[in-house]
Amino acid sequence: MPRGRYSLHDPHDHTPLAVEHFQCAPGPSGWRYVSQLTTPTGDHSGSVDLTLDELGRPIRLELHAASWQVRGAALDGVTWVRTDPTGTDATEGNVRAHAFTGTSPAFLIATTRLLRLAPSASATRVRLVSFTEPVLAPRTVDQSWALLKRETHGTDIGPLTVDEYQVTALDTGEQHAVHIAGDVVLAAPGIELEELESPPSVFG
Repeated sequence: MPRGRYSLHDPHDHTPLAVEHFQCAPGPSGWRYVSQLTTPTGDHSGSVDLTLDELGRPIRLELHAASWQVRGAALDGVTWVRTDPTGTDATEGNVRAHAFTGTSPAFLIATTRLLRLAPSASATRVRLVSFTEPVLAPRTVDQSWALLKRETHGTDIGPLTVDEYQVTALDTGEQHAVHIAGDVVLAAPGIELEELESPPSVFG
């Protein structure tokens, strides 16, 4: 069960945004990721709880940020309920999309589990609902993902297979690289792996 710490920062000016303490593991239903977020000064700022089924679909999502809350799942596309800090105003949403995304590294792992790409120059298009912090506002985004290469590196804990993805935002054409080993993000825009207490899980 990998556990560790990511630091999250603005990918453009590198302003520190949060620290995400996480643990994740494959399980009977598929894969689960839970984390607690703190501000750079150490104050609690939110949490992520995401469970995928064996096909990589989100069967349970719960996000907290700035007293806002989102609960969602794959249902007729993806469906969610967003609740304001007072707990009195709940808004339901539904979009014909494949899955969810957001600032947490969990969503990058989830997208790769959904797409199951093989190394190839061809890209696969995916529609996602992104929840934008700090108020978890939903926004539908279209991306294309390509698995450029898969390399195995020798480490102190044994061979480590690293996948390099190219992700393209289809509305702007902006491209960036994402490096993933198992269920841990090694590098991505705005994300740095600061600490890892145990090796990444190996998916079948």
